[in-house]
Amino acid sequence: MTIRWQSAVALGTAVAATVIALPQATTNPPRTDVQVSVQPEQLSVVGLPCLPGNLTLTMTNTGTEDRYADLTLDPSGPLQLSRELFSSWLPAVDPDQPVSAPVDVRVPRDTQPGNYSMELEVDKSKLTVPVTVNPLPSKGPGSNVALGEQASASSTHGNFALCGAVDGDNDTEHWDTLTGWNDGTRAVFPDNYDVALAAPTTINRVELYTLDSKQYPAPTNGLRDWDVQVRKGTGDWQTVSQVRGNTLGHVTSTFDPVEADAVRILCLAGNGNTYSRIVELEVYGS
Repeated sequence: MTIRWQSAVALGTAVAATVIALPQATTNPPRTDVQVSVQPEQLSVVGLPCLPGNLTLTMTNTGTEDRYADLTLDPSGPLQLSRELFSSWLPAVDPDQPVSAPVDVRVPRDTQPGNYSMELEVDKSKLTVPVTVNPLPSKGPGSNVALGEQASASSTHGNFALCGAVDGDNDTEHWDTLTGWNDGTRAVFPDNYDVALAAPTTINRVELYTLDSKQYPAPTNGLRDWDVQVRKGTGDWQTVSQVRGNTLGHVTSTFDPVEADAVRILCLAGNGNTYSRIVELEVYGS
């Protein structure tokens, strides 16, 4: 009996050892046939509503069977994402066929500068993207106070971003690819493009860049007639400058200093009677 009891104890010990060992296998890194990449691999952002950080997410099926995949995005701290889920059908083909999607990363204006991150996960396999929040750009005398501030418009064409005319890029050759605003109602006027300033500011100059590229010159594609308007608080819009018959790509409007917390371009006509087009709107103080 003693021998049998010892055997039972030994057997029990062996079984217990086996049971304890099993969970250790789950600590191995999870495997997935979906390859995930992100460009850029690390990101810098500032707390301005119309200057988000831009990432491109890419999933590639490296397996042998077609499948559906969900890529989740988990931001840390104050990071705000335009999407927290990227879902796609991923065919198994040779060569591999990547599928990509954009995501905008924003932070509130008062976010403390520092290092944050967002975690991407698919099939329990994770990838971490570092995100650096930089200090707000200085907007002292001589600075463009419209840069990156919240824009709104009467309409926006589907190929364009609402923030495209306050993103700091006034290169007309980047039109419809990297920058610019285009209204969404062909040959219907007036249109308006507004930008809300961070605080009431005394301004006296507006620089407007309209479409004037080699392929699309201003005399046939740019903005022709518009009013520069300002507003303070809940008051009415006040016209401070008018432009008529314009055929140039860049127009400077100056006016008596006025305190405003919002600026509007009231678009009255476009050359070619097509759309209202603004590459960049800049606003300066006295």
